[in-house]
Amino acid sequence: MASTADRLRELISENIEVDGKPVDVPDDMSFSLTAAGVSSLDLVAFGKLVSQEFGVAFELKDCTEIDSLGKLVAFIEDKAA
Repeated sequence: MASTADRLRELISENIEVDGKPVDVPDDMSFSLTAAGVSSLDLVAFGKLVSQEFGVAFELKDCTEIDSLGKLVAFIEDKAA
């Protein structure tokens, strides 16, 4: 079974584009979608997708605190535990 990080990388590459090109996620989990140029509208849509895929719910405070893929992985894994 794929890790949470691998599943997120796959979701990003399949669903998010910047300037018409898929976002390439590096191995460094401090990667930020916002810093990569992903729009806030796309981030909201991605949040809904993550919510469905992993069965987690986000609160407003979560959205402001999760600023990297590493924090998103930790959030998902914490909610799944």
